[in-house]
Amino acid sequence: MPALGWSRDGPSLVVHGDNLAALEQLPAESFQLIYIDPPFNTGRIQRRQSLRTTRSPSGGRVGFQGRTYETVKGALSAYDDVFADYWEFLEPRLEHAHRLLTRSGTLYLHLDYREVHYAKVLLDALFGRDAFLNEIIWAYDYGARSKSRWPAKHDNVLVYVKDPKRYFFDSAEVDREPYMAPGLVTPEKAARGKLPTDVWWHTIVSPTGREKTGYATQKPEGIVRRMVQASTRPGDWVLDFFAGSGTLGAVAHALRRRFVLVDSSGDAVGVMRSRLPGDDVRFVDLRPRPSASG
Repeated sequence: MPALGWSRDGPSLVVHGDNLAALEQLPAESFQLIYIDPPFNTGRIQRRQSLRTTRSPSGGRVGFQGRTYETVKGALSAYDDVFADYWEFLEPRLEHAHRLLTRSGTLYLHLDYREVHYAKVLLDALFGRDAFLNEIIWAYDYGARSKSRWPAKHDNVLVYVKDPKRYFFDSAEVDREPYMAPGLVTPEKAARGKLPTDVWWHTIVSPTGREKTGYATQKPEGIVRRMVQASTRPGDWVLDFFAGSGTLGAVAHALRRRFVLVDSSGDAVGVMRSRLPGDDVRFVDLRPRPSASG
């Protein structure tokens, strides 16, 4: 397998290849922030991945109500038969995320209503319940207009820290937003704006806007920028191993952070080549090379 060749003193990196193979080559405690927006409902497409990791009863972390990780996973698998498919794919990647975060680092896991309740229980087991910092609700005003139920107009972002006593968070650096009722505060406060809460009202990427890359699942820079501003400092390393259109890299570069982005899609890597500054980024092809025939 080709070597990743990543160094903390080197340039930012975009990797074309399987993210599990890339994660295995990265050293522990290297990233201050990890943001991932994995494909939703992967288990309905990728059947029975052979990626299960096991824990001994004495070595596993204790999660919800004192249950071990294996017990929680088994109970949820019995409840929903697609749970195992999705989480056998995602579980080893989240274990690497925990390993790769610095002691002051933060994970932002972006999901939707179909999987977020499972993710909360399992991240409690992986990180510990006291490591849960927030559930951010990203609310938007575009998309389906169902008349048979309340239309789904939000995503969920689970926020976990590596060490609840040492994590970094700087709300003063976060872009402020307008007050919804500016007449109820002083003119000075209205002009300054307010800090975001755990509910973020932010439009999707405009189909005709400057940010639009044409990548189907592209996320707006505005919501990712808040994460980077709050949980990192200039010069820190950030990681996205479901990188898609490279929004984390675009935001990190603008804020003087360094990044590693990983995606298995050639289309995604093509978008990132055109979106990210070529002089400051190294592109690596980690896909297995065909063996020479005899």
